Amino acid sequence: MRNPIIVALDVPSAAQAVELARSVAPHVGAFKVGKELFVAAGPEIVRQLRATGASVFLDLKFHDIPNTVAKAVASATRLDVQMLTIHCSGGSEMMRAAEQSAQITAKELGRPAPLVLGVTVLTSMDHAALAELGGETDVAKQVERLARSAAGAGLRGLVCSPLELPMLRKILPAEMQLVTPGIRTGAEKADDQKRTLSPQDAIAAGASWLVVGRPITAAPDPAKAAEAIAASLR
Repeated sequence: MRNPIIVALDVPSAAQAVELARSVAPHVGAFKVGKELFVAAGPEIVRQLRATGASVFLDLKFHDIPNTVAKAVASATRLDVQMLTIHCSGGSEMMRAAEQSAQITAKELGRPAPLVLGVTVLTSMDHAALAELGGETDVAKQVERLARSAAGAGLRGLVCSPLELPMLRKILPAEMQLVTPGIRTGAEKADDQKRTLSPQDAIAAGASWLVVGRPITAAPDPAKAAEAIAASLR
């Protein structure tokens, strides 16, 4: 079974990221590089992680005009990441441009195209947060609307809350990969994630990949925590 755990390297320096990655690598499937780490360490951190043989999920959530996003995706593809994110709210044209850019650039390089993941509704958002933005205030309905739009635009994967997994599995093609943040084991303190699920329940609900941050990175022994989560999924 492919290890579905993606560890979120949400740390402020390359040294911390590499140390953490080396300690948990035997127990996980990939590493997520987000805005904090990428801004601090730049593209070189991706190269360092790839040099270890690890898969990299570049989570920068591109959201701009189609041409700008397409160029950013091309750069990420040349950097040799295996997954990357864009915001579904950028619209169908932007999503199509992102997927096409990934495919064309990867073909030129002779490597598999990275999985372009559409971000539906951030897991920190609830009905009240959506209401502030205007428009649809029902989280599930907004996720469904954006998911259908992403599938229509040709995306092969989505990022979504684990609580939306059953609904999405009913309406999306079976091959669509679903990546779920907001994974919690129940032992953590409350934080800004409002729509969460345990690793086992998320996989049972249809998740392809689990993004796990604080339950591993904030644990007294990250390697032991990662090993325990991986064991719970076997």
